[in-house]
Amino acid sequence: MTRVEVSTEELAERAHRARENVLVMGASEHGAHVGGSLSAVDILTVLYGAVLRVRPDEPNWADRDWFVLSKGHAGAALYAVLAEHGYFPTEECHTYGQRHGRLAGHPLRRLPGVEFPTGSLGHGLSLAGGVALAAARTDRSNRAFVLLGDGELQEGSNWEAIMSAAQFGLDNLTAVVDRNGWQISGRTEESVALEPLADRWRSFGWSVVETDGHDLEALRAVFGALPATPGRPTVVIAKTTKGRGVPIFEDRKKSHYVQLTPRLHERALAGLRARRRNQT
Repeated sequence: MTRVEVSTEELAERAHRARENVLVMGASEHGAHVGGSLSAVDILTVLYGAVLRVRPDEPNWADRDWFVLSKGHAGAALYAVLAEHGYFPTEECHTYGQRHGRLAGHPLRRLPGVEFPTGSLGHGLSLAGGVALAAARTDRSNRAFVLLGDGELQEGSNWEAIMSAAQFGLDNLTAVVDRNGWQISGRTEESVALEPLADRWRSFGWSVVETDGHDLEALRAVFGALPATPGRPTVVIAKTTKGRGVPIFEDRKKSHYVQLTPRLHERALAGLRARRRNQT
C-alpha cells in the first residue's frame, strides 16, 4: 500500500488527542493504567501514523504488519491510538470498561486492530516472534512489532523469546521497550535491576538502538531504518517518562493505576492542555 506522509506536527496533534482519550478512560468507573499508557502514546502514534503497513478499514489485510501490545495493561493507549487512526470512532473511548463493550481493561481480539489478547506479562514477544518466523518461512513481507514494558522484562519467558528470535535471524521483528523505569511495586531497578539493559540484549544477538521515546522525529528515524542490522532482530530501547504530558502524574508511582474523579480528571486535562500550548 502507499502510505500518505504525515507531518511531525500532525503526529504531535494525534498524540495529544490520544492522551486526552487516555484520561477519558482513566475517568471511567473502573479507572485505567494511566501512567504506563501515557508513556507509550508517542511510540504508538509514530508506529500507526508513520511506520506500520496497515489498513484500518481492512484490519485483517493479509500483507499487513503485525503489532502486539505485550504490556497489555496499557490498553487505554492502544485504544486511543487505534481510534485516532480510524479503526473505530473516538467516541467509543467513552465506553471503556463498560459491560458488553469492546474496550476491556486488557486488549481483546474482538476489537479491530488487536491481533492477540494480551495482559499476562511476558508473552507478547513470543507471539510477535511466531508471526515474524511464519512470515520469514513463507517468504512474506509482513513485519512484526511488539511493545514491552521494562518491568515486564523480569519475566523469564521474554529471554527465551529473545534467544529464539536471534537464533532464527528474524530481522522482520522489532521489539520496543517502554523504558519508563517503573513497575507496579516501584522503580524497576529497586525490584530486579535490568541494567545494563542494552548490553544484555546485544549479548543475546540483537541489534540495539536507544532513543528518546517522546521524540517523534527520532522515533521516525529509528523505525525508518529497520532492520538496524540485516539478519538480526532489532530492539528499540525507548527512554520514556511515566505519565508523560500530565504534570501531576509524570514520573510518579501513583499514576500506575488511577480512577480519576471528575475534579482530578479536570485537573489532569488542564495540565495536559497547558503543556501542549507551551510546546506549540
